[in-house]
Amino acid sequence: MVSSLNELAAAGTNGADLSLEPLGRMSVPTPSFREVYLANFDYVWGALRRLGVREQDTQDAAQKVFLVVYLKLPQFEHRALLRTWLFRICLNAASDYRRSAPIRREIVTGPDEIDLLAGSRDDLLERSESRRRVSTAEVILNKLPEAQRLVFVMFELEHMSGPEIAEMLDISLGTVRSRMRLAREAFTREVKRLSAQAETPRKSASR
Repeated sequence: MVSSLNELAAAGTNGADLSLEPLGRMSVPTPSFREVYLANFDYVWGALRRLGVREQDTQDAAQKVFLVVYLKLPQFEHRALLRTWLFRICLNAASDYRRSAPIRREIVTGPDEIDLLAGSRDDLLERSESRRRVSTAEVILNKLPEAQRLVFVMFELEHMSGPEIAEMLDISLGTVRSRMRLAREAFTREVKRLSAQAETPRKSASR
């Protein structure tokens, strides 16, 4: 954890509830920065990775996200879930990151699928297979056009609704559906192509 964030997070708490229920009433107290930071650091980290920030750059990106949170938290209007608000900040940070340099996009479906932890041989084999599947998904997603990939990640991995995606990306719901359909079709075609490639050596070896 970077020291600047730790210093910000050292502020006292006000006892606010950090549950992810809709905050539609103005009477709901705004949580302190420290509470938001401690309860949502892992979420922000994962969201940035899913949005294409490379692991070695994620700490810097997370620092930028929480700096924005620190500055804007007093103006949080409780019109949506706190994490929806956080994701919007992550989205902007990831967008700035992608524009900053010609980088390779990386898509992550979950932290548990990335770490190969020590364990039994069966556990290692299972985790290795899981990592292979994740790598395959990354290859496929990286081939999608940026607009389709972003909608796919938000819907399939962040579990956002169509209206939420439309509002966050400032596009129509019809556009969300169209991009999602195209992304799914492209994803399915690529899965079939890779599966066929994997079967070819097996058939040759069996002859």
